[in-house]
Amino acid sequence: MTQSHPRISKAVIPAAGLGTRFLPATKATPKEMLPVVDKPAIQYVVEEAVSAGLDDVLMITGRNKRPLEDHFDRNYELESALQKKGDAARLAKVQESSDLATMHYVRQGDPKGLGHAVLCAAPHVGQEPFAVLLGDDLIDPRDPLLKRMVEIQEQHGGSVIALMEVAPEQIHLYGCAAVEPTDDGDVVKVTGLVEKPDAVDAPSHYAVIGRYVLDPHIFDILRQTEPGRGGEIQLTDALQQLAADEKVGGPVHGVVFKGRRYDTGDRGDYLRAIVRLACEREDLGPDFRTWLRSYVAEEM
Repeated sequence: MTQSHPRISKAVIPAAGLGTRFLPATKATPKEMLPVVDKPAIQYVVEEAVSAGLDDVLMITGRNKRPLEDHFDRNYELESALQKKGDAARLAKVQESSDLATMHYVRQGDPKGLGHAVLCAAPHVGQEPFAVLLGDDLIDPRDPLLKRMVEIQEQHGGSVIALMEVAPEQIHLYGCAAVEPTDDGDVVKVTGLVEKPDAVDAPSHYAVIGRYVLDPHIFDILRQTEPGRGGEIQLTDALQQLAADEKVGGPVHGVVFKGRRYDTGDRGDYLRAIVRLACEREDLGPDFRTWLRSYVAEEM
């Protein structure tokens, strides 16, 4: 009989990065607030957490990130102006972000890496398992990856990471997992992790993408983790310890994701994400696809 584990309710979203790849746009505007069509990227991530049943969201922020808090807060002046105009549609869009979840914020302070950002969540999370969602990865809501990960964690305990098979020449861009098969076709057991290995040293083609469901024992390990690659405290290094010894915090499983993922951390992929999502919108898609076909035909 499958063991039942505590229900997960908290999500952590690290958002303290400087966004240097998008300068000068991110000089005064957080990269998480850059629009993907007509909605900031960070809102897609919070919506994903909520759709998986995680309505307690802690955002790890830094300097110049105040617009993130403002976006998920009420804007009474704007709401009043829209009400007076009778613009119910736009009023609903404005109120949507402030009604999504119970939002909390803590500043990371020094940018010491993803592992350090996750450690900043320890006082809020306590001794509960929790999810971590990276803002650069947008997962299409039609492919409920996080919900599946929560389900696996509640069945098996321990931690669960999201994996995606990538080409060998791309594996050096990601954390990479050594895996063993399980009885579930989309689930593997993770036996080891390496941060951004060369292709010849990679234990598999399974790359770690920006979704995690973590056992709270990860905090104890992160407190003892020395800076690794890039001089930062790497979450991958802490997860490697969990994978190596199940007695510490339970097993580490991976959910192999084959759905739609949009990478907004790279300028080219960010533009491609906008085009893909705009093409699929009922209100924008038909006209936009017609123009796009015409533009491509002219350019070719």
